[in-house]
Amino acid sequence: MASNKTLVPGAKDALNRFKMEAANEVGVSLKQGYNGDLTSKQAGSVGGQMVKKMIEAYENGMK
Repeated sequence: MASNKTLVPGAKDALNRFKMEAANEVGVSLKQGYNGDLTSKQAGSVGGQMVKKMIEAYENGMK
């Protein structure tokens, strides 16, 4: 069963800032709280940008 619980208690604010930064980079306007008015394409582009940045950070850490 899937869960949206944050595993690290202090990470929630950092993850929200990260999400806002990724949305800004792909030109999607997010607001604090509920963003149910986004299209699937917009939400997917934000999630994709977040994954891209996480993979990039991991690869840089491996160097």
